[in-house]
Amino acid sequence: MSANGKAVHEAQDRALPVCQPERLSESMRYSVLAGGKRVRPVLAIAACELVGRSAAAATPVACAVEMVHTMSLIHDDMPCMDDDTLRRGRQANHVAFGEYTALLSGDALLALAFEHLARGCADLRVVPAERALRAVAKLGNAAGAGGVAAGQVADKASEGKPVSLAMLEFIHLHKTSRLNSAAAVCGAIVGGGTDGQIESVLRYARSVGLLFQVVDDVLDVTRTSEQLGKTAGKDQAADKATYPKLLGVEQAQAYMTELLAMAEAELQGFDDAERAAPLQHLARFIAYRQN
Repeated sequence: MSANGKAVHEAQDRALPVCQPERLSESMRYSVLAGGKRVRPVLAIAACELVGRSAAAATPVACAVEMVHTMSLIHDDMPCMDDDTLRRGRQANHVAFGEYTALLSGDALLALAFEHLARGCADLRVVPAERALRAVAKLGNAAGAGGVAAGQVADKASEGKPVSLAMLEFIHLHKTSRLNSAAAVCGAIVGGGTDGQIESVLRYARSVGLLFQVVDDVLDVTRTSEQLGKTAGKDQAADKATYPKLLGVEQAQAYMTELLAMAEAELQGFDDAERAAPLQHLARFIAYRQN
């Protein structure tokens, strides 16, 4: 994870434009290069390697997915959304650069993600155009009405209202899990995976993406802002539906164990245990992380 995360960080540093006005470039770089766990890029690379290709083939996917994710974080922190002032241990983008710059840098990152994915696959000359186009479509669906945007709207609309467990799962499957799934699936696609392999990767990533959010919900009520690097207790303050709120902390933790087992089970169908090991360890890292 550390090595792949570092490689993606360096690739994104090269990919981010230096443009006028400089403030836009600074805002984009401020959030993209702020660090983080790089879970989605690592998912893309590990899935690509799982089906037999090198990490290099998935680097454009890894960078593009992280750009989309960063866009969602910038927009998520804004006053019209979650109104958070802290992200990854420092000021949120809109606090550091102002609201309109933050909004537009998020928009620019979303556009850059697809440009970088298309150009990157073409420049590598090892990813067939049909597979590159398929990856673009998957990522677009995950970023828009089929994923992050739909989940965010449902999340905001549910604040302060009774929310069923089914609706909560809809929110998290779209807001968080869909982008994780897209990262892994796109990695398997550009890696030349078969339809069966891609379906297994999808089911694995769906469980891991939901697991990530359940863990997030639990940490929000069991850790401090200093431990998390972001504002703790904000979901409760906003009267949002969460797994601990609906199930209690202990049952939410039991669900985490169930999701981890489901993710690991999907890897059993792959013959090469060594190639599957990074995804297995990644699932466990997500399950047992402390921030």
